[in-house]
Amino acid sequence: MFSQTDFVHMQRALTLAARGLYTTDPNPRVGCVLVKDGEVIGEGFTQPAGQDHAEIRALKDARSRGNDPRGATAYVTLEPCSHFGRTPPCANALIEAKVARVIAAMEDPNPQVSGRGLGMLRNAGIDVRCGLLANEAGELNIGFVSRMTRGRPWVRMKIAASLDGRTGLPSGESQWITGEAARADGHAWRARASAVLTGIGTVKEDNPRMTVRAVETPRQPRRVLIDSKLEVPPDAHILAGPPTLIFCASLDERNAERAEALRARGAEIVALANEHGKVDLPGMLKELAERGVNELHVEAGYKLNGSLLREGCVDELLVYLAPTLLGANSLSMVNVLAPDSLEQRMRFEFHQVERIGTDVRILARLTPAQPSH
Repeated sequence: MFSQTDFVHMQRALTLAARGLYTTDPNPRVGCVLVKDGEVIGEGFTQPAGQDHAEIRALKDARSRGNDPRGATAYVTLEPCSHFGRTPPCANALIEAKVARVIAAMEDPNPQVSGRGLGMLRNAGIDVRCGLLANEAGELNIGFVSRMTRGRPWVRMKIAASLDGRTGLPSGESQWITGEAARADGHAWRARASAVLTGIGTVKEDNPRMTVRAVETPRQPRRVLIDSKLEVPPDAHILAGPPTLIFCASLDERNAERAEALRARGAEIVALANEHGKVDLPGMLKELAERGVNELHVEAGYKLNGSLLREGCVDELLVYLAPTLLGANSLSMVNVLAPDSLEQRMRFEFHQVERIGTDVRILARLTPAQPSH
């Protein structure tokens, strides 16, 4: 169905799409390559929200080079959109440009599109094919796909630990278990996320900024704090800069003064409680999805890590293991009780294992059999 040439051009489109890794949110990362008579005549990738999508950039690029896109093949990593959002439909632009063929990596999971863009193209007499390097395209937009199909972000939990799975000494000292290369790599994962989440325990212990600093980034992800009782000090580092989103369990007269002080620092506060008087974690994910969060990056302590895992709010673990041992009484990675039997254990599958400097990075995904909210 697809030729080797098709693979080459789609791979190039995926490379272009990856250039939008840090900038397209909440839109997907998309690349487009226009090919005519065996030559690339235009390229583009999706710009920040409200600006040109990949197909429009590629068409503009072709015309700026003096190339006519009529009769060309468009290789695009995601089905061209068919609806008016902040920008006009890309499917219409390709039809008006009179391209002869469109090869898409995958259908758009957005219910507003989901096959309609490809249908529009076919109805206009364009040869349309879909499915080339679909897995690669899906990986690039794993958060967008999650938000569109499950109504929640893709949740990635980052943990730095010793070989015996310990994240800090009994005193709480934890900086630094892993090396500089692993820390920079962790910041790169922060940078690609829509939002970074931590808990009040981490804020009290470490007073982190939760910003991207170790790598260059064109934007900072939104910071999210889980703080059931609004205990965060108004002068905490996490409140400096752009507004921080704080989830608490309730807003009443007992914490009204604290809430006012936090709002004065620019914080936005959302009360969302479960039946136990804690923050409703699955409800929080739904709220974040409604705010356009595709990928949520978690860097928290073992208690919040355990709560997120127990409530089915984690999709994958990003674990950095350092070649060291900290001992049995040191802090653990997660606070979860042992299952009654091995059959009930929480199962993950290794997605990637790679050496980063002196440490090992493991990306482990929850197996599909596990419940997920």
